[in-house]
Amino acid sequence: MAEQNVIMEVQHLAKWFPIKRGLALKTVGNVKAVDDVSFKVYEGETLGLVGESGCGKTTLVRSMLRLTEPTGGDIYYKEEDFRKLDKKELKARRKDVQIVFQDPFGSLHPKMTIRTILEEPLIINHYGDKTQREERVKELMRLVDLKEEQLDRYPHEFSGGQRQRIVIARALATNPAFVVCDEPVSALDVSVRSQILNLLRDLQKNLNLTYLFISHDLSVIEYICDRVVVMYLGKVVELATSKQLFETPMHPYTQALLSAVPQVRTDRKVEKISLEGDIPSPANPPSGCYFHGRCRFCTEECKKSAPVLKDIGDGHMVACHRMK
Repeated sequence: MAEQNVIMEVQHLAKWFPIKRGLALKTVGNVKAVDDVSFKVYEGETLGLVGESGCGKTTLVRSMLRLTEPTGGDIYYKEEDFRKLDKKELKARRKDVQIVFQDPFGSLHPKMTIRTILEEPLIINHYGDKTQREERVKELMRLVDLKEEQLDRYPHEFSGGQRQRIVIARALATNPAFVVCDEPVSALDVSVRSQILNLLRDLQKNLNLTYLFISHDLSVIEYICDRVVVMYLGKVVELATSKQLFETPMHPYTQALLSAVPQVRTDRKVEKISLEGDIPSPANPPSGCYFHGRCRFCTEECKKSAPVLKDIGDGHMVACHRMK
């Protein structure tokens, strides 16, 4: 990969939730939702984040943005220590880092018009006067291919795809550089998904945006992402370009995920892999490699020691003892 500027970086990030029991609510353990995660996000790229439900994807993102405070680790946004910002400084950075939520209806206030919804972040961030805000709201509607005359309608008067366009417009209101897309098309009909994905790609190109894109749909990830992070039980097990990941997946867990994707292409032969056993609890993770209880290549080394995420060539990172 050519030299690129890093817009966001996390180093050894962890988020543990204490388990409290008894009348004194004594801490008896921790749920390790995110455990020692490190990666970089480069300017202008779309970095995918995938894994089974409950693997820690959303908790990782919330910790990165300090919507929930991390237990440990470092976060850097454009080389600035994000964890050292006080409340006032953090609020000022919020306009540069925005999020598009999964459920477009649940993330829009049902009693507010679209005009009010789009103007609210502009008011909070002291954007211009009333006339300038009005022009910016109209510009946002044009950016997401909606009409100005729809501004005085309410969220329930729009389709699911239109509501997601409004959510995207709201996220873009403050001219952010970094946008987190938390499963933005999973709640939409299949016919509408491609429209939203193409809109996101066009906006990225025209506005020079950087995306962190969370999804459990690997076909979506392959279509829109430049690089992909694969998580399992709070840890990163593989990080690669989209091409590397889908053509030569190296971690057994990634191989199993890809084998579960319905295939429509005849030029790609994928071995069907069935994972045995249950997903371990993050409150009581297994020793060694967290995946060893479900892995078909498990050895004694896997049971005893945790593998380190290492580069096996061309930036392809894998955490597996098989990669010597």
